[in-house]
Amino acid sequence: MLSATIQAGVLLPETFLHTRFFVILATVVALNTVIYAALSLVHIFPKLFKPNWIRGHRNRRVTRSIFPDGPK
Repeated sequence: MLSATIQAGVLLPETFLHTRFFVILATVVALNTVIYAALSLVHIFPKLFKPNWIRGHRNRRVTRSIFPDGPK
C-alpha cells in the first residue's frame, strides 16, 4: 500500500496539508515567488533617469568659478 501511494505522487497525508505550519509555509513561498517575479520584471525595463529640468545634487544655482562669466 505504501509503495502504491508513493508511486501515485502523494508523499504527505492530507491532514498535514491542512496544518497551520503548512499553510504558513505555503503563504511564505507564495509571497517569495511574487516578490521574485516583481524584481525580475523591474530588472527587465531600462533605468529611468531624472529629466534635465530637475536640478541634481551636483548642480549649483550660482557659479563658484574664478571665472564668473564662464559656462555654468
